[in-house]
Amino acid sequence: MSMSRARVARRIAAAAAYGGGGIGLLGGVAAVLLLTEVSHAKRVVGGSEDPPPRADGRYGFDFSASDGRPPLRLAFLGDSTAAGQGVHRPSQTPGALLASGLAAVAERPVDLRNVAQPGAQSDDLERQVTLVLEDPAARPDVCVIMIGANDVTHRMPPAQSVRLLSDAVRRLRERGCEVVVGTCPDLGTIEPVYQPLRWVARRLSRQLAAAQTIGVVEQGGRTVSLGDLLGPEFAANPRELFGPDNYHPSAEGYATAAMAVLPTLCGALGLWPQEPEEAQDVGILPVATAAAEAAAEGGTEVTAARGPWARLLRRDRRSSGERPPADADQAEAPSSTGPPPAAG
Repeated sequence: MSMSRARVARRIAAAAAYGGGGIGLLGGVAAVLLLTEVSHAKRVVGGSEDPPPRADGRYGFDFSASDGRPPLRLAFLGDSTAAGQGVHRPSQTPGALLASGLAAVAERPVDLRNVAQPGAQSDDLERQVTLVLEDPAARPDVCVIMIGANDVTHRMPPAQSVRLLSDAVRRLRERGCEVVVGTCPDLGTIEPVYQPLRWVARRLSRQLAAAQTIGVVEQGGRTVSLGDLLGPEFAANPRELFGPDNYHPSAEGYATAAMAVLPTLCGALGLWPQEPEEAQDVGILPVATAAAEAAAEGGTEVTAARGPWARLLRRDRRSSGERPPADADQAEAPSSTGPPPAAG
């Protein structure tokens, strides 16, 4: 972590808060070079055209309420990663994995609704939030948002990206929903992406992740760095952790990401037990400093403290408990009222 990343993240977040259009992170020549490299990378990477599997429904039937408590309601918002693009079974999507894990920890059923849209940028969050809040009787207890990668690749101004995400978190928090945001992954580790795009993509995605953290924490949400979603483990094991299109995670990759998010998801609902020994509580830091450190290390949680301060918590994911099984409880048949997933 460098102080420069913390300063840039704070500048982006400040511009977002005051309605600035964006802080340019690249000069004109670099922007042209980036566009050229992105076009080449897209031809090499390709992408899945198949819609993600629909995983909406109820998980944790074994915990059906003997004590009369209703099921917990979990909503998923965001882009193709949140939707589970690249796998073929509903139980392999991050929504299903986290719903099953949450049900096991809470010992009660969990109703999952996923409105994430493949190809979505942060400007789609307003529509997605409206969808999950449209029925007051089915208001989510907790929402998971994964967004940002498409903002980077489509060159959305970072201040605009952060402002749109902050607005979504604020709306959800005002309606009583807990919010966990998986911040922008490290795009510099996608295997077919070459230099100099690899360096530029890593820099931009980490700067956006840090700025997202500031915006989310200031609205009362929690963040988990997803740098490792496309990070060192993926670079070392691309065949196991990337899917067939070499861009979206495989089932094993989604399970790795889900385990990074599960403790924070449970903690947001007051369900996580006392932090285990492998969790390193770094302490209370200025929000921008905590955000910059989290962006550099996947699986790191940032939670609001008082005023301009935040708590930074690092976990060893390999020791954080059992991974949700790939064949976790199958969801009920998808509800006909939800919007169908679409490829993007």
